Amino acid sequence: YKEKIELDLFENTRDLFDLDVDMVFWDTTSTYFEGRGPVELGRYGYSKDHRPDRIQVMIGVVMTRVGIPIAHEVFPGNTSDAATFRQIIAKVRQRFNLTRVIFVGDRGMVSKDILDDLDKDRIEYIVGMRMRKIKDVGAVLKTGGRYRTVKENLKVKEVWHDADRYIVCYNPVQAEYDKHARDEMARKLAEQLKSGGIKSLVGNRGYRKYLLLNKEAVVGIDHEAMQQEARFDGKYVLRTNTQMSTEEAALAYKDLWRVERAFRKMKSSLDLRPVFHWKDSRVRGHIMVCFLALVLESALQRKLVEKNIKVEYIYLLRDLQQLKAVELSIGDEKFLCRTELAGKAYEAFKALGIRPSLQIAEIKNRENGITNQNGHMSNSHHTPSLF
Repeated sequence: YKEKIELDLFENTRDLFDLDVDMVFWDTTSTYFEGRGPVELGRYGYSKDHRPDRIQVMIGVVMTRVGIPIAHEVFPGNTSDAATFRQIIAKVRQRFNLTRVIFVGDRGMVSKDILDDLDKDRIEYIVGMRMRKIKDVGAVLKTGGRYRTVKENLKVKEVWHDADRYIVCYNPVQAEYDKHARDEMARKLAEQLKSGGIKSLVGNRGYRKYLLLNKEAVVGIDHEAMQQEARFDGKYVLRTNTQMSTEEAALAYKDLWRVERAFRKMKSSLDLRPVFHWKDSRVRGHIMVCFLALVLESALQRKLVEKNIKVEYIYLLRDLQQLKAVELSIGDEKFLCRTELAGKAYEAFKALGIRPSLQIAEIKNRENGITNQNGHMSNSHHTPSLF
């Protein structure tokens, strides 16, 4: 029922929050398996968990600009990011009947061939470019022009190259950090070379690219390589075929952090990882449950913002977890008692516009049902939920 559930969720969410879905964000992550893993999905691949020794599965999430998940896809663990991006574009437009949508993806999501195909199909996009691996980016960075300030930590300029539109984004604070980190690396390299600790330098990829090497030994520090690296300080490059202003496109790309934050939640508080299932269907079910939990969390966060309730979300969840229901018996009578609302727990009820249940409610059995003192009835012998 995945397809139907996601479509219903999308329609309800769009109505509930009055969303204008003209931009969607796509990002992927991987999660690994304990044991042999599933037959179809379990594959060795590039591990974003830094566990290349484990079978894994790839997961992608589609989100709106305001951070509400609308769909997810599960891929075999050896699927490349570019392959997922190509598949999801056609699928999202068709499934959700979106007439116009701008796709936003991170570096590594696309190749030049994919972008050229999107241009031919007139599909709009904003994507980050690989800074050091795509030749056009080097030419773009060398192009002159004046930056315009969008925020204190974001300056942008538009560059056209071979009829393609690029946006160079510059963060002065990050540039200072990058320069300091490189200067510190040069200092450590000089100390190591002076003391003769060559082997440890050559084995470190971060150090090795700044060393001059010949067949016999290390010659010294490659200062020209360091100067070349300085071109990238505090910068990243976007490519887009939209009509959005340079400032709007840059800010839209920065919103991609919502998807990255969603993945962190799925892997931590929503218990996505590790996965102990080994049947493909159960793995998909496990991921689906985590996705639905993510939808609920994003909706609650959205309600908190709408009601201008300023509370740290992680602490709100912690306070809600302390809310318990206890069933007590006094003679033949049964009561359901809830604990006190701890900390900021009440703010969640306030955001959702619901009243906490009574602290004490009488439970009466009637024809295999349970009724509290307000007359509400459920077809269960178990303790009624607080929610």
